[in-house]
Amino acid sequence: MTELPPRSIELLGRDDSRLLIVDVQERLLAHISVADSLVANCRKLVRAAQILDIPISATEQYPKGLGRTAPELSELLGEIPEKLRFSCSECLAWPPAAEAPDGRHKVIVAGIESHVCVLQTALDLMAIGYRVYVPADAVASRKKFDWKMALERLRLSGAVVTSTESVLFEWCEVAGTPEFKQISELVKDSSTAAEGQRHNQRQSSY
Repeated sequence: MTELPPRSIELLGRDDSRLLIVDVQERLLAHISVADSLVANCRKLVRAAQILDIPISATEQYPKGLGRTAPELSELLGEIPEKLRFSCSECLAWPPAAEAPDGRHKVIVAGIESHVCVLQTALDLMAIGYRVYVPADAVASRKKFDWKMALERLRLSGAVVTSTESVLFEWCEVAGTPEFKQISELVKDSSTAAEGQRHNQRQSSY
């Protein structure tokens, strides 16, 4: 049997990573111009993680004021803890990466807003040793400038800025498996329930 070449430590794997969905809530989405694609890409990440048995966590920021997680995502998720602190680190209560019992030291962080909760969470996770990956098409802010600045700061701070599809195929790693077929269908599907069906005008305020 031919021995496989070593895999780069920069690549994600199904055994070394976990997914975090940050505050994808209805009243926040009402002010995000790319809400449809954001929710669709977060949903793809969640579905792929489920297919590959990758742990998924999610949070909600002050849901009394900002509403609950978008139903396209909440229907796929378990219990979602509430928080007031912008960073998710406190409510997640994860140990330092070196002490993680499952050895999962890479975290894919998606959600909103890029320059507030996503940024602060990512920096806090890196501070305790996690390697953070941020899919640029699965995070957003109300203003494009804030989204761009957040990604630049994250990149300069050591996070890996990537894309939803890159995450999916790094997780999958190889073609020709049942999981690959399911992941490929997720990528091909441009008509997920999250896209094109959300109201253009929303009544809630930020």
